[in-house]
Amino acid sequence: MPAYSAPDNTQLAYHVFGDGPPLVCLPGGPMQSADYLGELGGLSAHRRLIMLDPRGTGGSAVPEDPASYRCDRLVDDVDALRVHLGLERMDLLGHSSGVNLAALYVARHPERVGRLALITPSVWAVGIPIPGEVRRETVRPRHDEPWFPAAYAALEAITEGRADADAWQAITPFSYGRWDEKAQAYEAAGEAQRNDDAAGVFAGEGAFDPEATRTALGRFERPVLLLAGEVDPGAPPVVVAEFAGLFPDAEVVVQPGAGHFPWRDDSERFVAAMTAFLA
Repeated sequence: MPAYSAPDNTQLAYHVFGDGPPLVCLPGGPMQSADYLGELGGLSAHRRLIMLDPRGTGGSAVPEDPASYRCDRLVDDVDALRVHLGLERMDLLGHSSGVNLAALYVARHPERVGRLALITPSVWAVGIPIPGEVRRETVRPRHDEPWFPAAYAALEAITEGRADADAWQAITPFSYGRWDEKAQAYEAAGEAQRNDDAAGVFAGEGAFDPEATRTALGRFERPVLLLAGEVDPGAPPVVVAEFAGLFPDAEVVVQPGAGHFPWRDDSERFVAAMTAFLA
């Protein structure tokens, strides 16, 4: 697995799939290795995917300073990867909580980003609230699925501030367009790929300055795609549309029937949307 040195000399690993123009990919989790991204449903047939394992995950080393897991401090890791790859400007993709890192990178280095793809985005970095009712409304079309009553009750508890640890586990099916055995195995594998200690630092105090980031994104004039899953309560389409409004040149794609991992729910539709944008 190829690797490079971060500015603090932490050795960071990345995965490479496919050929063609490079697309640097930042995974979510937060602080999860890029393994769960796979080849993004076959996008590697069209682009050379460069998938970073964040520090302390996958093939990347654990840093000496645990505070360096904070999202704003990870921006330097991304820029060091760009330099290592010899790219003056790079196309950038972020998924879920990795979108926060992508947003901070764009805010700090707008001239170094070509096209920007934000997949089922987390909105911590830009401070957009997600009302509980919006999350609940997003998942109600799934009311006929056998696991729905328990999952919906758990979602109600979470959005009303009375959740316990079991509630967070119970809502997992909402992240998938199909909660079948393959999705359950995928979820279990993803849990093992996350660095929980690092995740606890990622969004810590001082990581985000939403007002400054929103202002910076408003000056980013390169093309932006935001892709939402139709039934994803983690990034409801109405919230993703509000996020898109922060950019001068952004489009929104809502993938029908998709949850938080749209390349798994309908790989052909996902790849078609991505290749049309990146072409």
